[in-house]
Amino acid sequence: MTADWYPGIRAFCAHWRDAPMLQHTLEALDREFEDNNDACIDASKSMVECACRVILESVDDPSMPMKPQKESPSLGDLLTATVRALELSEVRDSAFQKLISQYHKLSKTIVLLRDKAGNLSHGKDGFIDKLSLHQRRAALLAADAIVTFLHEAYLEIDPDPTLSMEPYERYQKANDLIDQFVGCRLEADDEGGITAVFTLPDRQELPLATNVSQLLFHTDKEAYKLALNACMEAVVDDLQEKEDG
Repeated sequence: MTADWYPGIRAFCAHWRDAPMLQHTLEALDREFEDNNDACIDASKSMVECACRVILESVDDPSMPMKPQKESPSLGDLLTATVRALELSEVRDSAFQKLISQYHKLSKTIVLLRDKAGNLSHGKDGFIDKLSLHQRRAALLAADAIVTFLHEAYLEIDPDPTLSMEPYERYQKANDLIDQFVGCRLEADDEGGITAVFTLPDRQELPLATNVSQLLFHTDKEAYKLALNACMEAVVDDLQEKEDG
């Protein structure tokens, strides 16, 4: 077997490359898969669980939470919550509802495979080893199918920027629209503070108070560093002038 068995999982992890727990889970899956260990079945289950948690963190509305309230929710609980948070359960097409039902069955199958893997992995009989290999393949294919399904569904929605952990680039269409229609001017005060006043298409104004250092720090770290170095040099020059004077 090769890593080509789970391209959907790899695509999901590449998209969420800044989610540390997800990346740790992928490392565990890769390691156990490469070593042909039955532990990759458990890693497959963990991958689906982690994928559900990542998506829920980005789309779940705190005012109407879909997250399971149990301390240790099952894989089925997490998958159900994720499907609801992505509003897939609202689709009234019967064939689509059957598809979602099949993904729930796949998640249960992964759990069953994980539970049975322990007994199979202890056998040294050739047939048992072969059966164990098929168990691993089945778990990986099932996990990849579920993660791919959830990932593609997530990419179809417009995530709420106040909830999502997605970077600025995820909202390119929204960014272009705002850049096209929203104006901006800066107003400075004598204490180093500045106010960015954004003018909306309906002429409503949104003032955003900040200061120069904060603006530089959050928009361009290199510019912040250059400004800091220039300021430090200015302080040294000022002290030198006072000593010379």
